[in-house]
Amino acid sequence: MKKSILKFALPTLMLGVILTSCTNSAEKVEQKKENVTEAKEELKEAREDYHKDIETYKTASETRIEKNNKEIAEFNAKLEKDKKRADANYEKKIAELEQRNIEMKMKLQQYEAKGESDWNEFKTEFNRDMDALGQSLKDLTVKNTNN
Repeated sequence: MKKSILKFALPTLMLGVILTSCTNSAEKVEQKKENVTEAKEELKEAREDYHKDIETYKTASETRIEKNNKEIAEFNAKLEKDKKRADANYEKKIAELEQRNIEMKMKLQQYEAKGESDWNEFKTEFNRDMDALGQSLKDLTVKNTNN
């Protein structure tokens, strides 16, 4: 009798272990699929945020560039009014600042998304250059009002 119980119990126990391990494997596979789906969604959101950041930054920078254009146009208008007192050095500085502003606009327009670290490096450098250009315009205004 013990042998017949063992013959029946042992296969049942083995079947139970196999079914339990299959269920766990199936659950693990399903969990992995969910993790992959979540990771893909997070990656998609990160890409969208990255591209939104680029567009927002470009729009704000274009506004700064346009502001610079207006200031340069004002400088040129003042020069036209006051041709007698026009300083050749002052005209040259205005032309240089105008060229730098054009170059900044081109640099911004030509930027292509290459990755977040490249983007952050670009923004840092671009901000530094824009700040320097803005400071040069302010300095020119101060020097002009002192003349």
